This record gives sequence, C-alpha cells and structure tokens, in this order.
Amino acid sequence: MPRIANIISTAHYLPAHKITNAELNERFTALGKPDVIGKFAESTGITQRFYAPDDWSTSDLAVPAALEALKRAGRRPADVDLIILGTDSPDYITPATSVVVQHKIGAKNAGTFDVGCACASFPTALTIASGIIATNPGIRTILVIGAYMMHRLADPGDPTIFFYGDGAGAAVIEAKEKPGFIGSAMQADGEYAESWGIFAGGTKEPASEQSIRDGRTKVRLVKRYPPEINDVGWPKLFNRLLAENNLTAEEVDQVIFTQVRKPTIELAAKNCGVPIEKCHMIMDKWGYTGSACIPMALDDAISLGKVKSGDLVVMIGSGVGYNQAACAFRMS
Repeated sequence: MPRIANIISTAHYLPAHKITNAELNERFTALGKPDVIGKFAESTGITQRFYAPDDWSTSDLAVPAALEALKRAGRRPADVDLIILGTDSPDYITPATSVVVQHKIGAKNAGTFDVGCACASFPTALTIASGIIATNPGIRTILVIGAYMMHRLADPGDPTIFFYGDGAGAAVIEAKEKPGFIGSAMQADGEYAESWGIFAGGTKEPASEQSIRDGRTKVRLVKRYPPEINDVGWPKLFNRLLAENNLTAEEVDQVIFTQVRKPTIELAAKNCGVPIEKCHMIMDKWGYTGSACIPMALDDAISLGKVKSGDLVVMIGSGVGYNQAACAFRMS
C-alpha cells in the first residue's frame, strides 16, 4: 500500500510582547531617522510584531507550537520518530536547534535535524518529511517545525529590525493511502548569498572583536534584492509545480506565500492566476516571522476556516541566499 505523507495537525505560537510601528518610529526618530518606519510600513503592510522574553531562544518558541500540534493530532512526544526544524536564527551554530527541542519536549524516541534555507525552510522540510514517510515504513510520525527569532540577532539601531517578529509554527506528518503530499519544486541562486545575512561567526569569518565592532555578527542587508526574485520566481515555481503534477490554478484553494510584503503577494497572486482571497496573509498583524511565517499562516488559515479538509494548498517560501521552495498538499 502507498505511504503518502499527510498533514495531520498544525499549530503556531506567538509570544506576548507586542511591538507596534509607533514604538519603532519613536526609536528611529530619536536616532535621526524619522521617516524610515513609515516607508517600510507603507511598502509591506506590517503594523506590528511580537517579541519573546529576553531570556528565550528560538527553541523556546518552537516548543509550545510543537506540543500544541502533537496535542491536536492526539500524539505524545514519545510517539515522534523524527523532528525536522527549519530556522535561520538557531540557538547555536552547532548543535542543531532540533535536538534542543527534542530534549525540551521529551521526544525521547525521535531523531532530529535542522533545515537552514531561511524562509524556504518549511516547504523544504515538508518535502523532505514526505519523502522519508514514503520510503521508510519504520517512520510513522514526523514533527516539522519552523521557528524564528531574528530580532535577537539584529542591531536595534538598524531600520531593517522593522521586519523581524518572533514566532513558530508546527505540523504533524503521518502516512495515509491518499494525498496528502502531491509534489514540490525548488530553485536557488547563490549569486545573492552575500546580499543579506550574518557574515561573521562561521568558518569564513570567525567571530572576533573587530567583527563585533563592525556589526558583522548581526544580521545585515548589504545589497538590495531585486523585487523580480519573488515577483517572477514565485509564479515560476507555482506554474512548474502545477504542470509537473497535472494541476491547474483553478484547482488551488489556498496559496501561502512568504509573509514579508503584501504588494508582492498581490502581484504574485495575479501572475499565478489565483484570486487574492485565496492567499491568506498574516504579516499585517504578526510581522515578518521568517522561517515560521508559512506554518503560522497555514495554521491561522485553518483556524479561520479558509483551509478545510480536502482543500489543495500550495506553500511557497523564499529566503536569503537565495533559496525558494514550493510544495502542494491535499489537506486531510
């Protein structure tokens, strides 16, 4: 019998501390940058974001999302065979954040690994989980998590901190005999690898007093990304995914894009031939939650009744590097 990966449950976690655009505007006005927050707000649709407590790390965001997803699936942490966690704001360079989460939730029977392709991590992780489910009868329950705490790795005086909100989303994946997972498509271009990132602290440039003084251990936008990367790249992935799986845009019930700019999603929806009403957005109320934004948006859409059993959902993530990934699921 076929083993087709299905999303059994989803959940998300949003921390309590709300940071409004007005608060950020006060900060940057005092720094002599009175117009920057308003410009970002106008171009993105983001109005606020939420921060975790100062003594938390990314794994602490992942834990409540993971536990709630397991609870909704009727599973215990001990039932989990594998944890795949996507983030580009890990607890440590090494070890993997997934193994920290495994210990914190008590998933004593689970293996773990991280996926580190930024905001493309969740659809990438779902695709990996689906392949593992299909080919490994001993793997029954996989916990896939996206978690993000980039504001902790940003310079408080850098205006790009506007974007970063904390959060996590999770999904429980198990095998059934019907879709489930339908297919995926991916693309990347390492030409942009040095445009936006944290450039000191790894092997190319180990952390040093000089790198800290220069701000290179903080996340930095060095060179502007051309908007065409997403404006063209998302519809390209969408159309390829549908063509390779004999689907049409009319059959798609919901598209969850990376949640960073409302105008980008509006343009992508138009170019994909999908009504904007089928593209749920959360960046206005939760900010840009990076590696977590797609599972958070998916769970929110489910809770609002925008995604129902039997619906065809496409998820398209786009992250620095750049990496882009898309996957399609028939929701169970």
